[in-house]
Amino acid sequence: MRKYSFHFGAFLCLTTILLFSSCSNNTNSIKMKGSDTEVNLAVNLAERFTKLDPNFNIAISGGGSGLGITSLMNGQADIANSSRPLSDEEKEQFKALNIDVKTVVFAEDATAFVVHKDLPLEEIDVETLGKILSGEIKNWSEVANFELPINIYGRQSSSGTHSFVKKKLKIEFSNTAKEMTGNAQILEGVKADKTGLGYVGAGYVAHDPSASQGVKILKIKENDAIGPVSPLDQTAINKGIYFFQRPLYQFILAKSWEKVRPFINFERSDLGRKLISDHGYYILENQKNEI
Repeated sequence: MRKYSFHFGAFLCLTTILLFSSCSNNTNSIKMKGSDTEVNLAVNLAERFTKLDPNFNIAISGGGSGLGITSLMNGQADIANSSRPLSDEEKEQFKALNIDVKTVVFAEDATAFVVHKDLPLEEIDVETLGKILSGEIKNWSEVANFELPINIYGRQSSSGTHSFVKKKLKIEFSNTAKEMTGNAQILEGVKADKTGLGYVGAGYVAHDPSASQGVKILKIKENDAIGPVSPLDQTAINKGIYFFQRPLYQFILAKSWEKVRPFINFERSDLGRKLISDHGYYILENQKNEI
């Protein structure tokens, strides 16, 4: 059997990390697209997996959960990484296209809210946060004892994180919110803006502490009985008491399942689970066995 070597060229261009591999049409070529929350982890998992099995070629790109799901519909991906479940509309679209999709929940993540490192704020409650993101509160003077306008740094509407935050807070985002294309761009925006408030994947900043230099991760208070809680507190995540925690999904074309299965089983192996944990994500204890 002819073997194909795996060649990497990974780079970050604003918000998208592309993992390039040698191209082939063999049954061991996998295309994975979607969530920017998951892309760094996916790259690392693919690197380690293909060292164990060099016959596999894996191409990975970000761009948001919605883009990954659309790519799945268009036949441009085998796996869609997503930080949100499929919407009812997307389920109907897959059904109309006669496309069967399998769902894998492989980890749990938390969304972190960040402000500039010099902003004198350590925590915020859920109600106030919703009012800020919806535009009802426009100045930090309404939150604490300092007078500064609030600039919101968020994600574009195709982002699973955007949808997740919106649904959790039951709001529509302010039309003044800046729509950024990934975690890195949001962090850079807040680092340069003393009035800024943004949200990113907790796993993104936990895996690379240098990414969070210049910003402060706020603790979130849900109510008087719970909080304030940090998204980096693994004990709190394990107890399910951080307000903005969520499962991470991989949607897989049923027709691609057999070729994708070895990679999914690698994610569930001890090494795969360690990599997931090392990236700051949380392991699901019921996702241990091979499938």
